[in-house]
Amino acid sequence: MVVVDGVIAGFLSISSNADCGWIEQLYLHPAWIGRGLGTQMLERARAELTPPIRLYTFQCNQRARDFYERRGFRAVRFADGSGNEERCPDVLYEWRP
Repeated sequence: MVVVDGVIAGFLSISSNADCGWIEQLYLHPAWIGRGLGTQMLERARAELTPPIRLYTFQCNQRARDFYERRGFRAVRFADGSGNEERCPDVLYEWRP
């Protein structure tokens, strides 16, 4: 969790299994976008997880997709959303050093 002046600005949830590390959630309050906090959280995940590191985001979330792609993540699979709660088309990203 990232707390700035007593206010939660963002949070990161990670997990791992035998095959890879996962970024389960990376959320940043809109008021804090563009200030480097998202990158700091991503670097923390990279420091704590064993590669490859994977995550899902929605295909329509271009801002998130651009964020991850600028930081070296590559899209490895596109899906129709039938496997997620929201039923929204998603994309699986992966990062390798």
